[in-house]
Amino acid sequence: MMKQLLAISIALCSSLLIVSVVCFYGLYAASSLDAPVTVIIPPNTHFTEIADELAERNIIRFPLLFKAFLFMGGKSGKIRAGEYIFPARISGVQAGELLVSGKTVIHQLTIPEGLMVSEILEIIRHNEALSGEITLDIKEGELLPETYHFSRNDKRNDMVQRMRNAMHKVLDEAWEGREEGLPLKDKNQAVTLASIIEKETSLASERSHVAAVYINRLHKNMLLQADPTTAYAITQGKYRLNRPLTFADLAVKSPFNTYQSLGLPPSPIANPGKASLLAALHPALSNDLYFVATGNGGHNFADSLEKHNENVRKYRALKKAN
Repeated sequence: MMKQLLAISIALCSSLLIVSVVCFYGLYAASSLDAPVTVIIPPNTHFTEIADELAERNIIRFPLLFKAFLFMGGKSGKIRAGEYIFPARISGVQAGELLVSGKTVIHQLTIPEGLMVSEILEIIRHNEALSGEITLDIKEGELLPETYHFSRNDKRNDMVQRMRNAMHKVLDEAWEGREEGLPLKDKNQAVTLASIIEKETSLASERSHVAAVYINRLHKNMLLQADPTTAYAITQGKYRLNRPLTFADLAVKSPFNTYQSLGLPPSPIANPGKASLLAALHPALSNDLYFVATGNGGHNFADSLEKHNENVRKYRALKKAN
């Protein structure tokens, strides 16, 4: 009797050992995957369906064993939806840990400075990794151009709100530290001036100088005569004006046409970046009242109409020569 029990015990132990070895191998052995694979796990997907898909994609070797591992280990209800990259030669255990970790693929969305709200919303709408409709009412100048990181299926409304919150934060800090004596009544005017600066120059070295020109004109109650504001008067922010302004454009009656209306426009004409906001609130020390393109990417500045007209002649001569 004792011998029989001993034999049974040995057989059971041997069986358990074999099962343990098989399970260990099945869960810890590297998969046959020879290159990284991206898998999207939709919300509320059952863990058995996930295991089957991973097996089909050669990410795991033994789906039944993997299911048991998830269920017995209490991981089946902890899997997070999202987009995952499974590296080559990953093991079943590593695949399970990745699904539970929630370390999804991080996407990047870059919004260039100086875009109008209509352009920014179009970029967001066409980003296939985001989900949902944009229902928020966004005003011009409310969104901060920046690089934003997000996970697949994040809501488009949430992305837009993040951009709006970011602009509020940057604007509050910039307004708090502004120079004294600026002819700007409120934050809206600060963003409005910054949006003009953003559209006038792409050179970081010129932003504060351009700001000084407009600040000086505001102090002297001169027309700003800013081409980008007139372009906005034509398009009303619905599209980008891809042609030069005409004399007829300059005569358009609109509070955004600064060739006709004194002071700043009633609201921003684009969404400025942080650098242009800081330039608007910290203009350079300059008496200049005019600037014109050099023809080489920058601008020539002048403190008198006589000097400005000379710069204009130089620009026209260069343009004609080219």
